[in-house]
Amino acid sequence: MFKFLFESDTWQEVFDSFSKNKLRSILTMVGVWWGILLLIGLLGSARGLENSFNRLFGSFATNSVFVWGQNTSKPFKGFQEGKQVRLSLTDAKKVEENVEGIEFVLPRSQQGTNVTRNFLSGSFQMAGDYPLLDQLQKKKLINGRFINQNDIDDNKKIAVISEDTYKQLFEKDEDAIGKYIDINGINFIVVGIFEVGNVNMGPSTDIHIPFTTFQQIYNRGDRIGWMMITGKPDYDIKQIEEDVKLLLKNLNNIHPEDSRAFGSFNLGKEFKKFTGFLIGMQFLTWFVGIATLIAGVFAIGNILLITVRERTKEIGIRRALGATPFEIKRQIVLEAVFLTMVAGIFGIITGGWILIGLDAAFGQGTDAVIVNASVSIAIVFIALIILVVLGSLIGLIPAFKATSIKPIEALREE
Repeated sequence: MFKFLFESDTWQEVFDSFSKNKLRSILTMVGVWWGILLLIGLLGSARGLENSFNRLFGSFATNSVFVWGQNTSKPFKGFQEGKQVRLSLTDAKKVEENVEGIEFVLPRSQQGTNVTRNFLSGSFQMAGDYPLLDQLQKKKLINGRFINQNDIDDNKKIAVISEDTYKQLFEKDEDAIGKYIDINGINFIVVGIFEVGNVNMGPSTDIHIPFTTFQQIYNRGDRIGWMMITGKPDYDIKQIEEDVKLLLKNLNNIHPEDSRAFGSFNLGKEFKKFTGFLIGMQFLTWFVGIATLIAGVFAIGNILLITVRERTKEIGIRRALGATPFEIKRQIVLEAVFLTMVAGIFGIITGGWILIGLDAAFGQGTDAVIVNASVSIAIVFIALIILVVLGSLIGLIPAFKATSIKPIEALREE
C-alpha cells in the first residue's frame, strides 16, 4: 500500500511542485512552524515553572496549615476584648485527637537569642523542635544530623545550626560538629549544619534545639508558639483549618465569630492555586498551539488549491495517460503531509533551542525561575501525529478538487 513512498518518481514530483513556487511554499510553512514552536516553547516553559515550584516546595508537606494565637476582637464569657491567646501542648493534642482528617500536628516554639563562641558572637532566632519537623519540612543537611527522639526524651543540649550561623561563629573550613556554642550562658554541642532554602514556612530559624530543652530553658511549661497541622491526602485542608480554629475557640473561651483571635497561613490552599494556574497555563498552551497549527495547515491547503489550479493541464494529461483518481489524490495528500511535517520538524528543533536558551538564562542557581524547561518525547510524538492527521485532512480538499475535473476539460485548460 505504501510502496509508492519508496518510488523516486513520487518524491521527484513533490520536489518539482515545491521548486516552482519556493517563496510561496516557505511562507505557508511559516504558520505551521510558528504553531509548533509556540506549543513546544510554552509547554516547556510551563514544565520549567512547575519544576522550579517543586524544587522550592518538594520537601514540604504541602497539605498543611500554620495556626498561632493573636488577640481577641470580641468579649466572651467574662473575658474582655483584646485578650492575648496563647496556644498550648494540650491544645495541640486536642486538635490531633478531635479534628477529622489530620495526619500530623507539630507544635513549635521560637525566640531570639544571643550566641557566642570564643570571641565570636551574634543574635539568632532559635526554635524548639521535634524530629517530625525534618519529615514535614526536610532540612538540607550539609553535615551531621537533625534532632532525634533521644534528644527529646533526655532534654539534651544539642543544636542544629544554619550555614549562616556557622559562618558567623566558626572559622572557614573549621569542623563544627562536636564543638560547643554558648546560648544565653548554656553550652550546646553542635550536631548538624543545614542549608537555608529560598522558602521557609513559618518564622526564619537559625538554630534548632530539642523542643523539651527549649521549654525547660525558657520556662515555657505547656505553652507553644504555633502549630503546623498536616492533613491526610484525601482531605480538604481549608475545611481542616476551619475545624481547628473552631475547636481552639471552644478550648480557649473565645467567641465563635471572632475572626482575629487566631492567625493562620494555609499552605495547601496556596499550593492548589499555583497548581491550578499551571494546569490552566498548559490548557491555554495546547489551545493556542493547536489553533495556530490549524491556521498554518489551512494556509497550506489554500496554497495547494492554487497549485492544483495551476497544474490543471498537467493533471489532465496524467488522467489521460491512465492515472487513477486515487493516485492523483494520493500525490496531493503526500505533498500536504510533507509540507506540514517539514515545517513541524523545524518548529520542534527551534522550540528545543529556545528551551535550552531559557534554561541557560533563567534555570541556573538556587533562585532559578525556570528549572529544566523541557518537553517529553511523548508530547513531541503527539505533536507530530497531529501534524500528520491535519496535513492529511487538509490535503484531501485540493485532492478532491484535482480529481473533480474531467480529463478532456483539463486538457483544454490554458
